[in-house]
Amino acid sequence: MRDGFIKVGAAVPQICVADCVHNREEIVKKAKEMSAQGARILVFPELCITGYTCHDLFWQETLLASAKEQLLILAEELKDTPGLIFVGLPLVFHGKLYNTAAAVNEGKILGIVPKECLPNYSEFYEARQFSSGKGTAGMISLGGSEVPFGSRQLFVCEDLPGLCVAAEICEDLWSPCPPSTAHAMAGANVIVNLSASDETVGKSDYRRDLVKGQSARLLCAYLYATAGNGESTQDLVFGGQSLICENGAVLAEAKMFANETIYGVLDIQRLMGERRRISTWQEEQRMGYWEVSFRLPKEETKLERYFAPNPFVPDQQGERQRRCDEILNIQAMGLVKRLEHTRSKRAVLGISGGLDSTLALLVTARAFDILGLDRKDILAVTMPCFGTTDRTYTNACELTARLGATLKEVDIKKAVLQHFEDIGQDYQVHDVTFENSQARERTQVIMDLANQCGGLVIGTGDLSELALGWATYNGDHMSMYGVNASVPKTLVRHLVRYYADTCGQEKLSDILLDILDTPVSPELLPPKDGEIAQKTEDLVGPYELHDFFLYYMLRFHFSPAKIYRMAKAVFAGVYEEEVIYQWLRKFYWRFFSQQFKRSCLPDGPKVGSVAVSPRGDLRMPSDASVRIWQDELENIKNVDSSSMICL
Repeated sequence: MRDGFIKVGAAVPQICVADCVHNREEIVKKAKEMSAQGARILVFPELCITGYTCHDLFWQETLLASAKEQLLILAEELKDTPGLIFVGLPLVFHGKLYNTAAAVNEGKILGIVPKECLPNYSEFYEARQFSSGKGTAGMISLGGSEVPFGSRQLFVCEDLPGLCVAAEICEDLWSPCPPSTAHAMAGANVIVNLSASDETVGKSDYRRDLVKGQSARLLCAYLYATAGNGESTQDLVFGGQSLICENGAVLAEAKMFANETIYGVLDIQRLMGERRRISTWQEEQRMGYWEVSFRLPKEETKLERYFAPNPFVPDQQGERQRRCDEILNIQAMGLVKRLEHTRSKRAVLGISGGLDSTLALLVTARAFDILGLDRKDILAVTMPCFGTTDRTYTNACELTARLGATLKEVDIKKAVLQHFEDIGQDYQVHDVTFENSQARERTQVIMDLANQCGGLVIGTGDLSELALGWATYNGDHMSMYGVNASVPKTLVRHLVRYYADTCGQEKLSDILLDILDTPVSPELLPPKDGEIAQKTEDLVGPYELHDFFLYYMLRFHFSPAKIYRMAKAVFAGVYEEEVIYQWLRKFYWRFFSQQFKRSCLPDGPKVGSVAVSPRGDLRMPSDASVRIWQDELENIKNVDSSSMICL
């Protein structure tokens, strides 16, 4: 359970309607199996000890007595089975019959939660047998112990800080004001639902959307276990579509009609962090709620949960294409507004033949099309110098021509050499001054050209470069509008590829594909044998790692140790652990030391949930110390610092 992770499960046992002994045996078998798999919150379907479809048999004293007896036996049989286990059964309380969920932990029945909303329409007739548990509260005697009875109960874990569980039953979720809303506002971040939802055409999609939506709305995890094949009788068929969702994402879904057990690994820290971050989430007082504590073994949860290696990029191709088009439109519309506001009919940008300037030119062309402006009024300036290669130069020129923009070449070698002479810089010394002088000269050129034509300078730098400070201060760092400012490098690649795949121009597509195949480089050092000598990822590290670090640091505010643990799982077999560790240390050092560059960024459109604009998402002091983050990394267990590579 380190780092807030906990494995949970939802099971559909093969029950026999009205046979409580058989059903208890099946539930116990499933519970032990799930616990052995590491699941520590276990949920079973509604009324699973008796079966949901008992109908008027629920009035039979024999059935009710058997259900109660089997609950007590079940608790005893599971006393050595770690976990908080929810099972459903009918129980009489103060002379009325209720449809309830029993919470069991370490052999003890912790609480009984009654169903509030009883469906009494179409194929459902629950109000015929049961009473609503809404407003009902008290103590019920079970096996000689007094147990809380009522829907307002919170089960609080003593061993995982912040873990708080509450329960509702089937129709409760389908009602206008589900009890889970109140539970979450009182502090519950895991909701369990014991359900018996029968199948009709199209219902599975609605059910999935309902569970996903509630988990998103409540910033919680939602564990939904519903009745399966053994429950089907007379006119009803049950499919066992259990679901485990977390904040709008489906972590696991059971196959229909398979009585499948599903598992998921929840991130409680992530949920708690989201609730702290979102200011409209206001937790209410827990007035009227019982708080019942439970115990779980202190152990490390195996990370069986999926983490996307490229979290800024959708995994599914269809979704990725839709997202790419949406992002290009956001970028273009931001630029449209700036052009309209400044009454600019021209745009100027440096074009290098690299990914970032390519994307900036594509976005600018789209903005001009939206405004009905002639693309010839886009001035793309190629500024070859010491490190420019034939490949990038040719791609820059041909790309500009294919897009219908105007190409201008300004060779800056003489200007930079003159500048070296002026400041006493030795041309043979390829230091930071050698590199940055070229970047600043290029910025001066496009700024002055923009003044000449009354145009707007379009920035090309991306989010990953800004996070790492991989930009020359007052060089490529500066523009009049930075269209790529919140687009990370891993996403830049997909946007350019999307354009190549959908532009409908074979020659343009070929150029874009060659640009994608070109190593990322600022091209500030002289080529070696005509090839790029300076590869960015050799210097600052793989962008796929840095984008992974950036996403989980800024979007969810995870600790370095947690991010390292996740990265090891995600990139196993791709990078050695010591490589991940060293680039993570480098990431934190660069992120903190380079904040001053982000504090004075030009405007640029926000396209995703992570951005570093000082006017929006990131209010960070320029001189904050990175020490405690680096100290945490130093203390990570199982890392032999003596074996780390030196970067």
